[in-house]
Amino acid sequence: MSPTVADRPGTPERAAPSPMLQRLAAERATGALMRDRGTLYLADGQVVHAESPATPGIDVLLTTGGALRSEGWWDAIAQAGAGRRVGRYLVDSGRVPGGALELCHLGALYDAAFFALAPTNTPARFRYGVSHWIGPVRPVPVHAVQRETLRRRELLDRIWPDALTDSAPLAPTAHSVDAPVPARQRHVLALVNGERTATDIAQHLGRSAFHTLVDLRRLAAAGLVEAVRPAASGSLSGHSRITLPEVTNDPDVALLRRLRDALEAL
Repeated sequence: MSPTVADRPGTPERAAPSPMLQRLAAERATGALMRDRGTLYLADGQVVHAESPATPGIDVLLTTGGALRSEGWWDAIAQAGAGRRVGRYLVDSGRVPGGALELCHLGALYDAAFFALAPTNTPARFRYGVSHWIGPVRPVPVHAVQRETLRRRELLDRIWPDALTDSAPLAPTAHSVDAPVPARQRHVLALVNGERTATDIAQHLGRSAFHTLVDLRRLAAAGLVEAVRPAASGSLSGHSRITLPEVTNDPDVALLRRLRDALEAL
């Protein structure tokens, strides 16, 4: 079997986030499903991890949330990353309780999967045999991931039907506040400045990107924020482009790239 397969682009179907993912589940495949907004890692046909540039990763959620100090995370990467057992190391070393790791991992998995499975006309690719350095934590059936993805899309549309809020820079409006704004939404609103996107705000808060979308759509429905519409132009030079994350069978190369990116961000 070829180490890489590709899914042909087509009209995105709201009722089927990824037929390719369903096929991989049926064949109990192991590897990485790469789409234009993220990557899902499978083992024996179940989703074991997910990553997306649109949402904070499990490292950010653990360290920002206070469950783990930053140096503890990097120690786990150094000690167990090459063996793809970072999650197990965090628990065995006593740095993170097993239950806390599972909850944080599930939150990060569902969050990233929501973006990775967004409708697209870009072809997906699957690399057989690839595994993630986080290692086994708690696998999730594909049908559960797809069902939750659809539930989240429907929830967002019920709150506020304009999906541009999810990706465009957001600006506060001059609309007066008729009712008290919940504290959680106030923290989000304070970061809306006409330049930051929902992803920027989630990264700044170290919070689930999907829950940040929920807060922003509620603020939009209340008339407190609005998406900054792109200027009409024939030029595409200002459009941002999301690239597929690099996936490699060599864990040492993957770790070095991640460490490099982290150092460059300091």
